[in-house]
Amino acid sequence: MDGTLVDTEPYWMRAEHELVESFGGTWTHADAMLLVGSGLLGSAAILQNRGVTLAADAIVDTLTTRVQEQLASAGIPWRPGAHELLTELHAAGMPMALVTMSEQRMARQIAGIVGFDAFTTIVSGDMVAQSKPHPESYLMAAGVLGVDPVHCVAIEDSLPGVAAAVASGAVVVAVPHMVPIEPSEHYTRLDTLAGTTLTHLTELYRTRRPAPHTHTETPTTEDATPA
Repeated sequence: MDGTLVDTEPYWMRAEHELVESFGGTWTHADAMLLVGSGLLGSAAILQNRGVTLAADAIVDTLTTRVQEQLASAGIPWRPGAHELLTELHAAGMPMALVTMSEQRMARQIAGIVGFDAFTTIVSGDMVAQSKPHPESYLMAAGVLGVDPVHCVAIEDSLPGVAAAVASGAVVVAVPHMVPIEPSEHYTRLDTLAGTTLTHLTELYRTRRPAPHTHTETPTTEDATPA
């Protein structure tokens, strides 16, 4: 979600900066980059090390609430091509799961402003025991969709997200945003989702999952991290 579908990373960075500063600390852009794509509880531990004397759950709650306030006032900053791709996939009846390390309440806020019921399910960070890069969230999403993860297409923007999706066995599309992602045989890297269509994802799936599967299996597109 964060960084793949919507460009909420600046909202998170602002919230982190405000929180650390309120405790008399200093929060730099380099500090903020350490948290991109990570689970919120892990991020909370880093913020505690920067002087935020709150429990981890309280940090997560504070940050999420602040980001939601910014979303409500400034709106959803869609990443290029993301809404167009969601719209085409939804019109084609493609089952989709939103896989994010953000909390469920924020994921539902964004899903509710898409303009249509895009996602069959939402798997959020507060629903899993292990955050990305562990594949638990993607495995859970595939289970709810009722498909083998190897017949899913996962779209991610961060290193932890890509690692989680690859570990799940899905066909992975990496679209780097805040953090560079180097080319790899384990995923396909795109500069942007702008111009990406169901046809492109289907051909990618067929390339990564050659016959005999391609004549019987239908790919499922997922996003998620996150971001």
